[in-house]
Amino acid sequence: MARKLTPEEQPWCLDRVTKQVLINKGLENVCMDKSTICFIDGFHSKLYYRGYSIEDLARNSTYEEVVYLILHDKLPTKRELSDFSGWMREERDIPGQVVELLRKIPKDIEPMEILRTAVSYLGNLDPGRYDMSRDGMYRKTIRLISKMPSIVAYWHRIKNGLDLVEPDPRLSHAENFLYMLHGKRQEELLNRAMDVSMILYAEHEMNASAFTAVVIASTLSDYYSAIVGAIGALRGPLHGYANVEAMRQFDEIGSPENVDSWYRENILTGKKRVMGAGHRVYKSYDPRAKIFREYAKIFAEKYGGKVKNYYDIAYRLETLVMAQLCEPKNICTNCDFWAGICYYAMGIPIDLYCAVFAAARTVGWSAHIIEYTADNRILRPRLYYDGEVDKEFVPIDRR
Repeated sequence: MARKLTPEEQPWCLDRVTKQVLINKGLENVCMDKSTICFIDGFHSKLYYRGYSIEDLARNSTYEEVVYLILHDKLPTKRELSDFSGWMREERDIPGQVVELLRKIPKDIEPMEILRTAVSYLGNLDPGRYDMSRDGMYRKTIRLISKMPSIVAYWHRIKNGLDLVEPDPRLSHAENFLYMLHGKRQEELLNRAMDVSMILYAEHEMNASAFTAVVIASTLSDYYSAIVGAIGALRGPLHGYANVEAMRQFDEIGSPENVDSWYRENILTGKKRVMGAGHRVYKSYDPRAKIFREYAKIFAEKYGGKVKNYYDIAYRLETLVMAQLCEPKNICTNCDFWAGICYYAMGIPIDLYCAVFAAARTVGWSAHIIEYTADNRILRPRLYYDGEVDKEFVPIDRR
């Protein structure tokens, strides 16, 4: 006779003290391992990479230096940074086969899906694709981090019928991306802002995309499969794609004068949620958002026009969010709320924003893959079974 299982028959789901069923929906606050890569203090607006505050890194460092820090657990010397940056510059170009693949993909495909496909194909061409050692993963990491911006820039130019711009080894990682995207070198303010944005997006602990990468890597699958999985997770509007959706939200609002009525009609009624607001870990203001907001203000004052219109919309909308959602519900604006305005000022098309995020985050994904698999255990959570068991099987001709 069919029956429901009792909680005692599923002891792995019981709290050890209360003996009550304990379900952490979304794996909220479940610590799956130890790590030295990143720490988020979501109650006090703190973020650290390898112990260094995000404010210090954004103010004083470069993306290449942060990549070295995240992968090596120490800041480089001048010689180490020079050698490391030189290696990254040598690895920027992508194989001709990948370029031809990009040319064959329909032009209406989302850039994150382009990135997913291109990275998967790169895995087939990587000279160390069968090397599963830690050194092998490290070398693949450097190759892919270096190539990710090139893929994004090449796709943008192919999609728009523009000639490809090859990487310039004289330029930094951020400078070179904007150069390849636009076909000419950009002013220093834009280059520095791009560099800072990559630092801010480089790593963020065990989020959905990092977790996806580690789950795949924990099966001892290959490095590229793990990164492709992370790209797929980042594609979601509740994760990295929020920076795209935030800008589309600003477009829908249209002008600062419309913010209050839009908020009343859509947010207070529950029809929509504010894209770029709320975070599973931050219960206070995202420290990265503060830095992006400062750059957005600089760009609004410098360039005016649509950049200023976006900034004014965002400023008013954030004021409402912070007053009505942050204090009572811990829903504050996050970095994705402000990042898009900075990218817009850099001349980057809105649909590319998440792909730019992915290009920066590849180092964080890779660091977690390398760290977790060093003491690997396949990730295999359990579910609390809430159905029946011992049902009678009825032959098909009697149903």
